[in-house]
Amino acid sequence: MRCLLTLFSWIFFCCEMLLLTLPNAVFPQTLPVIPPETVGMSATQLSHLDQILLNATGQKVPGAVILVGRHGKIVVRKAYGNAQIYPSIESLEITDIFDLASITKPMATATAIMLLIEEGQLRLQDLVKQFIPEFSEFTDDSGKVHEPARIYHLLTHTSGLPAYTNAQKLEKTYGKPCPDSIIQHIARLKKIAPPGEKFKYSCLGFITLGEIVKRISGLPLNQFVEARVFKPLGMDQTLFNPPAELVERIVPTERIDDQLLRGTVHDPLARLMGGVSGNAGLFSTANDIAIFCQMLLNQGIFNNVRILHPLTVKRMTSIYEPVASAGRGLGWDIYTDYSSNKGDLFPKGGFGHTGYTGTSVWIDPTTDVFVILLTNRVHPHDDGSVIQLRSYVANVVAASIIEP
Repeated sequence: MRCLLTLFSWIFFCCEMLLLTLPNAVFPQTLPVIPPETVGMSATQLSHLDQILLNATGQKVPGAVILVGRHGKIVVRKAYGNAQIYPSIESLEITDIFDLASITKPMATATAIMLLIEEGQLRLQDLVKQFIPEFSEFTDDSGKVHEPARIYHLLTHTSGLPAYTNAQKLEKTYGKPCPDSIIQHIARLKKIAPPGEKFKYSCLGFITLGEIVKRISGLPLNQFVEARVFKPLGMDQTLFNPPAELVERIVPTERIDDQLLRGTVHDPLARLMGGVSGNAGLFSTANDIAIFCQMLLNQGIFNNVRILHPLTVKRMTSIYEPVASAGRGLGWDIYTDYSSNKGDLFPKGGFGHTGYTGTSVWIDPTTDVFVILLTNRVHPHDDGSVIQLRSYVANVVAASIIEP
């Protein structure tokens, strides 16, 4: 089956390249693959990626997909190693689908929130409890109740929510799935700091944001972003809860209770949310993510389809001033301890995000470059590491830029 999929992918690629050469083609254009030198990048320097990723596969991760783009073109698109090593070995293909984990936060949840803001249905200053009345405030040791959290606090991980909560205990108490119970549990959790005073990366804040999208729009997060973002962009391999017919193309993650997660989200709370959660649950391919990255570099538009407006993109991808010490944009990481995917050489002004399963994206408007690295570091056991690997990859790519 994988051989057939590889053959079909190769045929599709050839047909795509042929169509792009036809005059006045009416077909939507995707990102073409070109030699690095044509966009001012060194192929010799980029060749270091091969050794880095070959060394990593089999040691730190079973497999990896790398995709690098500049000036609206793809200069590197390769797969290394295996999609799985348990219970059998399957080679990794460039078109395979990954569990993106926390990249769900900016690609789906934050984008949905910003669309609602553009439409005048929401403000960054709006109180969270305006939409989820049960959302409690921080109470200090003296009994003083502090100011309530606002939408921008959730987006920047400064709401006072803890990082996570006990999924096993929630499952034991409420069964599974139990999305409504999770929302209520998060809302009533004791907050660890007043809003705006402490950066604490929190999945719980983005689960809350996903619920706010649902309550305002009337659509679950997955339906909202499919209709408003992914389908208009032609990202037809980007979705929550992938159907059974896609399972063979999905890169498996962890073996849990003797069951391999393949097409089921890895994050425990997202599983309890039924697979549709603001913190995790999105599956996608490197090719689809490249389209999303290019849309952002194009100030919100791709192939004449506008998703976001320029000032919205700028606001999302810049440090948000009221909580500047957090080093975050609105959904995006700018400069924090989580920014290993930025590396050491890319200039100030970029943004990105990582995912627990071993995924990452870095987008640099200054050089007009994006770097997508997808791995399955949690397969078959949650013991792989990609923190250094992300930086090594980013440094090689940044060093390859030799012309504007």
